[in-house]
Amino acid sequence: MRVITANLNGIRSAAKKGFFTWLSHQHADVVCLQETKAQEHQLGEEIYCPKGFYCYYVDAQKKGYSGVAIYSRHEPQKIHYGLDWQPADDEGRYVQVDFEKLSVASLYLPSGSSGEERQQFKFKFLDFYKEVLIKQHHQTSRDYIICGDWNIAHKQIDLKNWRGNQKNSGFLPEERAWMDWLLDDLGFVDAFRVVNSLPDQYTWWSNRGDAWNKNVGWRIDYQIITPRLATTVKSAAIYKEERFSDHAPLLMDYDIKL
Repeated sequence: MRVITANLNGIRSAAKKGFFTWLSHQHADVVCLQETKAQEHQLGEEIYCPKGFYCYYVDAQKKGYSGVAIYSRHEPQKIHYGLDWQPADDEGRYVQVDFEKLSVASLYLPSGSSGEERQQFKFKFLDFYKEVLIKQHHQTSRDYIICGDWNIAHKQIDLKNWRGNQKNSGFLPEERAWMDWLLDDLGFVDAFRVVNSLPDQYTWWSNRGDAWNKNVGWRIDYQIITPRLATTVKSAAIYKEERFSDHAPLLMDYDIKL
């Protein structure tokens, strides 16, 4: 089973840069997208629901902002549009598909980089989402793959300039402690690190300072999985041969049959 997650920073922009042409050759079972930055009614062309996929979008109320989507080769038994928390759902930050024993979600966790007000919203989101994750972890008959832009670099290895970013959103001590809780205390697993422990593995680069070419990046796009799935992780790849947005797609293969 191949799962791809990609923050597109505008699905129409990524389409013009060749994302859907690339995707057609990836043999993905599930594709999780973030920052579609479009209303579904604006995406009437066939390209936005690729042949062979079931497609589900959750839009932000604000036009040109946020938004998530999932494409699935297999028809889900249930689709969850949002988290049932209006402040997040109004911004189009979560969609989940349920199969028999597996759920796959596309998550766009808020950024706090634009100022203190948004940082406080990010903290509120983390507090709310913590309770969701606890419930998911305790579901003994269901496993989860939570894909997306989590907007947090967990450890020093996960960003190039960690010393200079300790007071910046995305690498604040409180955010990193939340990730510690998720992975160390609650027991979810960072699937990428199951098979790749190398440094300089980034998924986002600023558009300033030639960061892409210098590989001065952050690893903030994850596939977070319930612990029972850790043994199913087979491979991980960050695709950088083309650039569809300021993020790179993360591709992961699992020994799972739907």
